[in-house]
Amino acid sequence: MEVISRAAVMLMSAAAERLGLADDDPDASPLRDLDEARRLITALAGLVTASGEYLGLHAAPLRDGLQSLQKAFREASAVPDAPGQGPGEKYTGPVY
Repeated sequence: MEVISRAAVMLMSAAAERLGLADDDPDASPLRDLDEARRLITALAGLVTASGEYLGLHAAPLRDGLQSLQKAFREASAVPDAPGQGPGEKYTGPVY
């Protein structure tokens, strides 16, 4: 479980960085890359969904973090994806 949690946190941190959330102005962040953020969030969603039964007490905080990243992605997108089509939503269901 420790390795899974560590991998999830690494994906979460990388996705946040690619959304520009590490900077004061995410829109102007030189690290912002929404295409890469989409991939990282989708990978995180797959990992969290597939390993949920093994995460114990860590499952809820990881799911909350994932959902926050999915919402941040939706807000950052110039043309938001349709509900259910955003990053990782094929694993988690629609995020509004």
